[in-house]
Amino acid sequence: MVKAIVTGAGGKMGGRIISLMSSMDDIEVVGAIEVPGHPIIGRDVGHSLGLGKTGALVSDKLADCIEQADVVIDFTNHEASLHYLNIASEHNRSIVIGSTGFTTEEMLKIRQLAVKTRCMLSPNMSVGVNVMLKVLEDCAVILKEDYDVEIIEAHHHLKKDAPSGTAMQMAEVIATALGRDLAKEAVYKRQGLIGERTRTEIGIQTIRGGDIVGEHTVIFGGIGERLEFTHRAHSRDNFAKGAIRAAQWIVNQKNGLYDMRDVLGLRN
Repeated sequence: MVKAIVTGAGGKMGGRIISLMSSMDDIEVVGAIEVPGHPIIGRDVGHSLGLGKTGALVSDKLADCIEQADVVIDFTNHEASLHYLNIASEHNRSIVIGSTGFTTEEMLKIRQLAVKTRCMLSPNMSVGVNVMLKVLEDCAVILKEDYDVEIIEAHHHLKKDAPSGTAMQMAEVIATALGRDLAKEAVYKRQGLIGERTRTEIGIQTIRGGDIVGEHTVIFGGIGERLEFTHRAHSRDNFAKGAIRAAQWIVNQKNGLYDMRDVLGLRN
């Protein structure tokens, strides 16, 4: 039985992860975390979510309850996630992180901390998205320089970062397969008389509106044909299920930094 603590327990993702785990036999919630002052602090997390009594109380300090868990599941924000990873590394506990928007400096710190524990970090826990990443990598290797690459992502109007972490991961996978430096080749905006498109640029465009859960389309545009790959998330359940699967997997791994493709066995 894997014992898990879920951060952001009062949020949409945290609540959904806890709800799904409540009906499972091989993983259980033993703790929940929210920010100081949140109204559910001190309450049974099951009562807060309408699940009945679970025995897992909501706390505002991960360090106070982490010893009772095998793994932390975190969908908060990049700053909080780094804080929780630091605590997990100090207590030698595994952690699954689904937050996005990490800076270059924060990613460097994550890699340093992952040496001391087991960290699974992925901007998208969906099984479908991670299968798509594998397909995109393979297509880029085959198509090489003959096809222009464009990525379009759409999310709800409450999402704070842009482009999405998933879109950036797709772009990075393609850029690596093509031997390109994404920092130099990414194009995030086009307006006015911009001139002819370069052969090596990778377009990454953002749409925000309504309650779109998440949509990502990658276009390989050639002369006389194009290939389009699209993933549409219909609900947050696919992310939650992927996070739970990752939590069950990560506890049996060696120290290090992993992503969802490792969980699914999709590495070449």
